[in-house]
Amino acid sequence: MALFDLPADELRTYRSASVEPEDFDAFWSTTLQEARGHDLDARFEPVDTGLSTVRVFDVTYAGFGGHPVKGWLTLPAGADEPLPLVVEFIGYGGGRGLPHEHLLWASTGRAHFVMDTRGQGSGWGGGGGTADPVGGGPSYPGFMTRGVDAPENYYYRRVFTDAVRAVEAARSHPLTDPARTVAVGSSQGGGITIAVGGLVPDLAGIAPDVPFLCDFPRAVTLTDRHPYREIGLFLQTHRGRSGQVLRTLSYFDGVHFASRGRAPALFSAALEDQTCPPSTVFAAFNAWAHEDRTIEVYDFNDHEGGGSFQEAAKLRWMRSYI
Repeated sequence: MALFDLPADELRTYRSASVEPEDFDAFWSTTLQEARGHDLDARFEPVDTGLSTVRVFDVTYAGFGGHPVKGWLTLPAGADEPLPLVVEFIGYGGGRGLPHEHLLWASTGRAHFVMDTRGQGSGWGGGGGTADPVGGGPSYPGFMTRGVDAPENYYYRRVFTDAVRAVEAARSHPLTDPARTVAVGSSQGGGITIAVGGLVPDLAGIAPDVPFLCDFPRAVTLTDRHPYREIGLFLQTHRGRSGQVLRTLSYFDGVHFASRGRAPALFSAALEDQTCPPSTVFAAFNAWAHEDRTIEVYDFNDHEGGGSFQEAAKLRWMRSYI
């Protein structure tokens, strides 16, 4: 599809109609406090990968509910002092994959931590290994409506909490520098990155690409592409529950996390993106609170966004921060 969303000049000023819950901060403060009641118990087991330029650790730490969450920590071979740290979150349906899939950031001399996404890792890539042991009420197949009956039950409450704990776990390793930590991710990973940017106050920067999980009221009525379409299909069956569902989603909307962003940010958007429509990305970008923010726009791309061109942009951008 060619350009289908707002004109470029309107994107630059667009603001979401998503209503922020009055208890948004209290909800997340309580959620993270409960998670931190469990020992982080971050364990780093060396892995023999056959790679000679990096060292890889199989990581397990306690996420939401104390549940074990997996990750990979990759360090440049020979590192003997704390390094700048890149924490990465994965797109919808994917998992942490295999260690050799994640070599870019360690190749720049930085430490790299990639979080496995609970319950996912079976849709593409090299798989995942983190279960989601929490049940839920009726939902449409996928993850978007799991526990959507109430904020405390919603799937992404667990994922976003896992992500904050991932930063804490990665920072706990003696060869990472907590003061030089940047969060990155694409699509779902970009949405998680924005949430982390709003929940972790001392990051050095964030870089979300074509982020998902932003501006739910517009997204669920503008695009009929999955994963957002899962919500509409759920409401086709569960008639009359749209108000309740949108209220739950408002606790997880990237727009509200963005208004709490306290780090420099590099976003990206694609103007033909039907999966994460550009107006929903700009809704989060325009709400980002830190004045040092920029966005790369790819005029004729769909959800692949900038691809390797955006990776190059992040490499240039990151030099200024870590």
